[in-house]
Amino acid sequence: MSRFSKTLIALMVAGVTTSAVAFDRFPGIGREATPAEVKAWDIDVRPDFVGLPKGRGDVDTGMELWEAQCASCHGVFGESNEVFTPLVGGTTAKDIETGRVAALINDSFPQRTTLMKVPTLSTLFDYIQRAMPWTAPKSLSPDDVYALLAYMLNLGDIVPADFELSDENIREVQARMPNRNGMTTDHGMWPGAPASKGGIGNGGVPDVNNLACMKDCKTEVVIASALPDYAQDAHGNLAEQNRPVGQTRGKETIPAATTQEAAGAPSAAAAVMALANGKGCMACHGVANKIVGPGYNEIAEKYQGQTDAEAKLIGKVKNGGQGVWGAVPMPPQGHVQDEEIKQLVQWILEGAKAQ
Repeated sequence: MSRFSKTLIALMVAGVTTSAVAFDRFPGIGREATPAEVKAWDIDVRPDFVGLPKGRGDVDTGMELWEAQCASCHGVFGESNEVFTPLVGGTTAKDIETGRVAALINDSFPQRTTLMKVPTLSTLFDYIQRAMPWTAPKSLSPDDVYALLAYMLNLGDIVPADFELSDENIREVQARMPNRNGMTTDHGMWPGAPASKGGIGNGGVPDVNNLACMKDCKTEVVIASALPDYAQDAHGNLAEQNRPVGQTRGKETIPAATTQEAAGAPSAAAAVMALANGKGCMACHGVANKIVGPGYNEIAEKYQGQTDAEAKLIGKVKNGGQGVWGAVPMPPQGHVQDEEIKQLVQWILEGAKAQ
């Protein structure tokens, strides 16, 4: 939230008129927000836990809520890589002791999980409270959030199985966060007194001195952080999952067509593969691996030998469905023509060959 927004909220809560701020510029348009409206909107929880609501929740309650609300995307133990990268894993008892996750430095864990990265417990509380569950954000009560967070922390061995997290003890748990020392405040973007004088940050002094730096430049760019090869296509081809606007494009994480194929006309199988990419199928299904939905190899194996397999699958692609492969639904694919659906289904049942 911007400094202006915070100031505006303070004025409104205090009952100070905001006409001098904005309303006199656009007479007759809008009205002042009521204190109740501001309170409902201003729900952020700061790193110092200002804004934290009162409440409590234990690990067992959190486990029940997790399985009902969270497991379909994150897995029962927060380890799933089906929809999002894992939340739990990669931290050790030594990390909890030092407050710095060693796997972030030595690359001993294949992915960077949430508990590996996040330094402040308030960040997790704030995000769960305002954005989860994905299908119904802000529907969880404060007690629900405390319980879910307690379960997640227990999965990371940060709190014991009989722990009850509350607004009264959350600061104590913060002192056990595995990467609590992984964030620095000694820079110009963090206000307050310098750390040398007992405060945090460096008093807002810029951490650069604007000296000329265009000399002795590196002749070769070295990538400091990259996914290992086996994890590149964990979520399909990222280059095909971006909106067709803006300047940022995802990396090609699934190899393009072979040189021989690119040189001439693509094979029939390659043409159907291109169709699957073009219609967005590969964002949720891998040829030989599960992403959000099952891999095409799994589908072909499941329906092998069934005489009505083609008709069944055509109906599922066209009309959508849920429950056969888990809780994540398959939405109707109304943008795909009937003949295209038939081609895709036949290709899948024949083994989804790329060439």
